[in-house]
Amino acid sequence: MRRGKQQHLIPVFIIVLCCTGMITCASNNTKKQQKKSDIHMTDLSRQHNEAKKLSKELRKKGISDERVLAAISNVPRHSFIDEQLSAYAYQDRPLPIESGQTISQPFTVAYQTELLQLQAGEKVLEIGTGSGYQAAILCEMEAEVYSIERYYNLYQTAKEILNKLGYYPNLFFGDGFEGLPEHAPFDKILITAAPEKIPEKLLQQLRVGGWMVVPLGGRGGQKMTVIRRVSDTEFKESEHGDFIFVPMQEGTVE
Repeated sequence: MRRGKQQHLIPVFIIVLCCTGMITCASNNTKKQQKKSDIHMTDLSRQHNEAKKLSKELRKKGISDERVLAAISNVPRHSFIDEQLSAYAYQDRPLPIESGQTISQPFTVAYQTELLQLQAGEKVLEIGTGSGYQAAILCEMEAEVYSIERYYNLYQTAKEILNKLGYYPNLFFGDGFEGLPEHAPFDKILITAAPEKIPEKLLQQLRVGGWMVVPLGGRGGQKMTVIRRVSDTEFKESEHGDFIFVPMQEGTVE
């Protein structure tokens, strides 16, 4: 009888060991998940701190619109560039993106946005979605954003990134020189590439009382220009410093 009891104890002992092993594995997995989550939260905290530092740097360089500075603090610029360049994401410098284009220097983004004097709920047309970073800044400031991009791959990538971050601007693949007449008029128009002369079709898509911010000029450099529509036929211009942008081009690239 004793031998029979010992035989029954063996499988029970094995089951106990297996269960102990399963509990240990589950505990280790939980710890790994917690560690991974902690690392993720640490990264997010670090990136948010870097964005805040960037905002403070831009304030020192002359950006004074508090809503623009708050948007710079809140938008994760690293999400809009190649991971290999993430170490430079919060430096005040332009960076390359696909199709030979760039994500503008943060100061330039902030400066153009400040010139818009944007109010929450205003309808804004952006020409040149690019990486999507500028569109995110406009969304963060509670604008109703329409943005058009001539490169299909940039249009697709920007849409994916913006939506993933919780921004849902109205994005379009098309020719920026044509604008979006079916959605006009716009309170503000922001052009993020440089035309040599003011696109007439875009002027006609401004509401009376609205204005356009555009880097105007050739490849040697441009003047940041504000064009205000004061009546159906009258526009006023003012210049706001020298900048260098990629040229604004006609047509689309599939």
